[in-house]
Amino acid sequence: MSAGLVQAAYIIAAVFFIMSLAGLSKQETARSGNYYGIAGMAIALLATIFGPHSSGIAWILLAMVVGGGIGIHYAKKVEMTEMPELVAILHCFVGMAAVLVGYNSLLDAPEAATHAEHVIHLVEVYLGVFIGAVTFTGSIVAFGKLRGIISSSPLNLPHKHKLNLAAIVVSALLLKWYLGGDGALFPLFLMTLIAFAFGYHLVASIGGADMPVVVSMLNSYSGWAAAAAGFMLANDLLIVTGALVGSSGAILSYIMCKAMNRSFISVIAGGFGQEVAVSTGDEEQGEHRESTAEEVAEMLKNSKSVIITPGYGMAVAQAQYPVHEITDKLRAQGIEVRFGIHPVAGRLPGHMNVLLAEAKVPYDIVLEMDEINDDFTETDTVLVIGANDTVNPAALEDPTSPIAGMPVLEVWNAQNVVVFKRSMNTGYAGVQNPLFFKENSSMLFGDAKDSCLKIIEHL
Repeated sequence: MSAGLVQAAYIIAAVFFIMSLAGLSKQETARSGNYYGIAGMAIALLATIFGPHSSGIAWILLAMVVGGGIGIHYAKKVEMTEMPELVAILHCFVGMAAVLVGYNSLLDAPEAATHAEHVIHLVEVYLGVFIGAVTFTGSIVAFGKLRGIISSSPLNLPHKHKLNLAAIVVSALLLKWYLGGDGALFPLFLMTLIAFAFGYHLVASIGGADMPVVVSMLNSYSGWAAAAAGFMLANDLLIVTGALVGSSGAILSYIMCKAMNRSFISVIAGGFGQEVAVSTGDEEQGEHRESTAEEVAEMLKNSKSVIITPGYGMAVAQAQYPVHEITDKLRAQGIEVRFGIHPVAGRLPGHMNVLLAEAKVPYDIVLEMDEINDDFTETDTVLVIGANDTVNPAALEDPTSPIAGMPVLEVWNAQNVVVFKRSMNTGYAGVQNPLFFKENSSMLFGDAKDSCLKIIEHL
């Protein structure tokens, strides 16, 4: 394949990637967005493999078969509830790839035409390795927190912000040494170790409740790492693709930070809202009231408007299908049913939207927090299915809470609130929820799917 044909293929692939992002911005077009992305990647791979600068094609194809086989295996095996940690671990692969490409590019770089080009290449290698190393360890920590291997509580080392600043300053000084030594390996290796520790500390310092934003931010980091690898390899499409991923991930993180009333800069700095006191989750709040499936069904039948607010517990129980059945039965009786989705419900942006779409819930009754929050005061019944931190009034009422200032779904303003939970345990943020003890709230204990099926029997 000629160089001109490869560049034409790259342009077509880049257009497909842009169309993919546009399609993924809406639920109705998300499926076609995925197809555009697949088509773009297929074109990019074929053009690169059979391009004029490729060699060792047999080894490349073998690696693709092995990697593709592993990917297909885990794609079939991984549950929707495990998607957040899968995304996190995939980001770490991108980060390590950037690190390895950086070292290889330094050791096997062609002779530069001018001194300026040589220096630019050295800086590209240094920055690519730094971003890749931070992405690698940060993604591993995010995976561990989401998986439950690492505590979801934030790591609070003494003078942690000074440690982060020191890591950046020392890395900058090592860059001067690295350039002065004409690409010396030792300062690059030292910087890599510092970047590994820096990435670990950045994400470990962030609490579990903020992991959806962290995963989004790591997505941005992986994009910039890929773009850096593109510069090192002189691959235009990799630069464009990395920039698209990096910028879109940063924009999504910014939107989510606004939704959580957090500072975008504090996410990057790893200091995400740690000025508040840490809750133990053991605080006495009062007495809670238990309900039964039959009582909830009767309450729903006597309602004119119902809002369902799902959370991670719904994903764990795979309750989206009976929830859809409840929705159909209520709408058939003339009862208005809508869904309220918090921007960080679940452990990944859009997690709940995907689950509800999977269960064929109509898109037009699935509303974002800003669209539905003012309607709770005119709602008869709210079903909180597996959500906790995203419906916690402590975010608005308790300035010492770890989630203080985070906008939440104000479900307590409805006439009746039913909370589906397995127990009275706290949510992922480790914060007790005063909603459970309010006079208009009742608890329906048990597996969310089983509870929904029992309600269906009584509807």
